[in-house]
Amino acid sequence: MQNKKVLKGLLAVSTVAAMLSAVGVQAQTSLSSNPSQTGTSSAAKPNTSGKTTHEGTIDNTNSTGMENRAKQTGGTGSSGMAGHNASGMADQSAKTGSASMGASGAGQAAAGAATGAKLSASDEKILKDMAMADMAEVEGGKLAQSKSQNADVKAFAQQMIDDHTSNLNDVKALAQARGVTLPTEPDAKHKAMAAKLEKMSGDAFDKAYMKDSGVQDHKTVHAKLMAAAKKAKDPELKALVEKTKPVVAQHLKSAEQMPKAKAGTTSGK
Repeated sequence: MQNKKVLKGLLAVSTVAAMLSAVGVQAQTSLSSNPSQTGTSSAAKPNTSGKTTHEGTIDNTNSTGMENRAKQTGGTGSSGMAGHNASGMADQSAKTGSASMGASGAGQAAAGAATGAKLSASDEKILKDMAMADMAEVEGGKLAQSKSQNADVKAFAQQMIDDHTSNLNDVKALAQARGVTLPTEPDAKHKAMAAKLEKMSGDAFDKAYMKDSGVQDHKTVHAKLMAAAKKAKDPELKALVEKTKPVVAQHLKSAEQMPKAKAGTTSGK
């Protein structure tokens, strides 16, 4: 009787074990058919582009994705914008270059017109006479500075050097613009005057310098300038003549008021 009870117990245990084993097999089979519940990485699952899912985000930024989005937006992607910007910059550069060249060309044309404008024979003579007078006064003033001992004479001589050097520079600038070749040294008359003054000294020199270079030369030059103001045709030459007239008139007045131009004195010898 007791053996029958033990046998029944063993049979019960075996039955339970068999049930547990069946449950385990079923569970394993279920897990195998549904791998997403096993915790296995989704990286093993291929996506539509043939790449693993952890690379799936790349599909939106790869070349295929960019081309698709470009088609959807009507070709206004970054490449389209770059082409548009490049074209716009090229157009703007072309416009700027054309404007710059136009302005430069206009300036060169104006400069060429000014340089190419030729003086008439009469105007050219006026310009050369002005240059000759300026050179003579500058050379005479330098000689007086080196030989005279009179303060008034030396001051007058310095004014001649300063004023006529400035005027000669204006004459040279206009001559260059008009293609005129100016004399490079005083004429024979002024060379002879300089040679005479070179041999003098003291009071004799002061009187001769103030009489010849100070008074007589400025009278002659002023008379020529008055006539030139009426005859000059070139507007710039006419303006230069008008600018020079009052300067020469002031020199003449100063020279005439100098005692040395009237009579000799012993002061400053």
